[in-house]
Amino acid sequence: MTIAVVILNWNGQELLAQFLPSVVRFSEEATVYVADNASTDSSVAYVLEYFPNVKIIQNKTNGGYAKGYNDALK
Repeated sequence: MTIAVVILNWNGQELLAQFLPSVVRFSEEATVYVADNASTDSSVAYVLEYFPNVKIIQNKTNGGYAKGYNDALK
């Protein structure tokens, strides 16, 4: 069985810093993805620096919640 955890992010570096450590720690058997919805903050750089095992999907535009997840899940 393959498990993926997908977190949609838009300008949420502070929230990623707060919650991503626990998600990674308790998702050892899963692949964790951060789907970035065209953030203008340093969210992507933060994940790359502090969570190199987390995969990043960079959406080119912020299409909102549903489109962001649908784009990421493709």
